[in-house]
Amino acid sequence: MAEQDKAPKRTDVNTLGEFGLIEHLTKSFPLRNPSSLKGIGDDAAVIDNGRFKTVLSTDMLVEGIHFDLMYTPLKHLGYKAVIVNLSDIYAMNARPTQITVSMALSNRFSVEALEEIYEGIRTACDLYKVDLVGGDTTSSPRGLILSVTAVGQGEADKLAYRDGAKVGDVICITGNVGAAYLGLQILEREKQLYLDNPGVQPKLEGHDYLIERQLKPEARRDMIDHFAKAEIVPTAMIDISDGVASELFHICKSSKVGALLEESGVPIHPDAEYQAISFNLDPITCALSGGEDYELLFTIRPEDVDKVKYLPDLYIAGEIVPAEDGVMLNSKGGKLHPLTAQGWSPFNPKNN
Repeated sequence: MAEQDKAPKRTDVNTLGEFGLIEHLTKSFPLRNPSSLKGIGDDAAVIDNGRFKTVLSTDMLVEGIHFDLMYTPLKHLGYKAVIVNLSDIYAMNARPTQITVSMALSNRFSVEALEEIYEGIRTACDLYKVDLVGGDTTSSPRGLILSVTAVGQGEADKLAYRDGAKVGDVICITGNVGAAYLGLQILEREKQLYLDNPGVQPKLEGHDYLIERQLKPEARRDMIDHFAKAEIVPTAMIDISDGVASELFHICKSSKVGALLEESGVPIHPDAEYQAISFNLDPITCALSGGEDYELLFTIRPEDVDKVKYLPDLYIAGEIVPAEDGVMLNSKGGKLHPLTAQGWSPFNPKNN
């Protein structure tokens, strides 16, 4: 029998036991941050943050709700599970240093499958220079659940919260928005075609950028470096996980202000714009409501505008206004429309 015809190795997780499995999956995760005093192997991790403030964030990814293994490679899933948490730390204008990973899995997952997930986790740890210092593994009656907690450090006078936006502040958006949502629509379309015709091969050529934005997003660590070099502290900041409109409402509610968002200032990638039109969707609607872009939406003082003008991959998108003016979108045609938050919700049956 040819080598490629052999069935892939499959090791039952029960052959290793809980602690043996954890040791097997995490043995290639070195500690690289001085603040990581004790990692995996004791009752708890030990972290020394010195003069910094500790920042914590937890996100849970549930099979069938947040990801579909019909088109999500396990390595990509592990990578994305880390990124969505690191993005929350960067959204505080802080730097992530450690993570913990917990999993609940059914018996359909082998040791080799978990190795793929942890390879993605390790790749994210290597790239973003964070340490895996703990977690938990248990069984699940169905499917897979991944929960990641990120620990970060931030200087007290540089942390950015959601409640600091003031009237007159300028709204900024990094990168581009809407691409991840359209990547998901392509994957869902191909999944349905496959279910209707199992012999059909997926047509993903030419959609690399959109699909990568969905399956392998990146967190905006670079912007934290740019803020530091330009001596800018955002007055409010949030990462774009549920859509620009939804995130802007979060800032406005927390800060007790309104907002005027300029349609012309919302950055949309050409591939996303083209794909939206081909799906008979409005590009700006996809950009405002899509989610999972993991870009940063933030506000700055008017006097800092000159500092951000020349920062790469950053767009001025509007202005903070009094609360009584509401949250409005100024269209390219010059008409004002009340902005509605139609971002993704895990409790909406349409998303399940």
